[in-house]
Amino acid sequence: MKIILVNERGGTRSFRFGRLSKALLGLCLIGMPVGAFLVGVNLPVADSDVFDSRTAKAWGKALRKQQVEIEEADQQAREQLTALTVKLAEMQARLTRLDALGERLVTVAKLDENEFQFGTAPALGGPEEPGEGSSADFPYQQPDFMGAFENLSEQIEDRQLQLSTIESVLANQQLQDEQFLAGRPISRGWMSSRYGYRTDPFSGRRSWHKGVDFAGKNGSDVVAVAAGVVTWAEDRYGYGNLVEINHGNGYKTRYGHNSEIKVELGEVVKKGQVIAQMGSSGRSTGPHVHFEVYKNDRPVDPASYIRRNGR
Repeated sequence: MKIILVNERGGTRSFRFGRLSKALLGLCLIGMPVGAFLVGVNLPVADSDVFDSRTAKAWGKALRKQQVEIEEADQQAREQLTALTVKLAEMQARLTRLDALGERLVTVAKLDENEFQFGTAPALGGPEEPGEGSSADFPYQQPDFMGAFENLSEQIEDRQLQLSTIESVLANQQLQDEQFLAGRPISRGWMSSRYGYRTDPFSGRRSWHKGVDFAGKNGSDVVAVAAGVVTWAEDRYGYGNLVEINHGNGYKTRYGHNSEIKVELGEVVKKGQVIAQMGSSGRSTGPHVHFEVYKNDRPVDPASYIRRNGR
């Protein structure tokens, strides 16, 4: 191998290499780029590189902000979980009170205990609608406390429905009790004439008496034997000052010969309410109340209703 070198003056010089010289020259030529690469790896990053000190600071600031947000979210989650736990306890306490109240009402109202069961969960069910998919299609399971809330909500709704039914039953019973004709139409006095045929006190002839008379002190209280609506509250021939009350279900009662009327036409009265003062108005021989009972517009013997015990 022969190498010719030319200097700046145009002179030349030649070199001749043997096999060993050629090998050494090849190693030098190969080693130069390798060394340059190794040196380049260890060079510092230039100031113009994207990962400079300002970028590192910005990333650090963002990370610290995210850490604060994570801590705040964790605190809020803990507070919400505490609030849900308290709410769950309140709902359980409410359900317990509803159960106790329901059981008490069932006992007081003398209802069938098997019809209103406050100690068991409400029965649920129903066919699966087409297209809804099975539980396997929705593998996500909600947290246990959410299931507990739903369960308690269903139980509370069931208890409220049962209590509403019991309330309706009790209201109906109370209404029936109020409308139940029973007792005497006076607070003080005695029965002076019975229902049926008797000797008329004015003509002396045998006549039909379609009510019963209760004598007493003038001005004594006259009371309604059942709840109802006042359909007459003024003077009426033969009765004097008359009060008539419609009790529903075909029943009505009349209270005659009063000295004073205490109710008005159309007024709703309660059982035992004072409706008049005993007197001797109309066709009467002395202070008393003439009491009649009508069923489907026909007079009936008041005695059976007078002897009744109130519900």
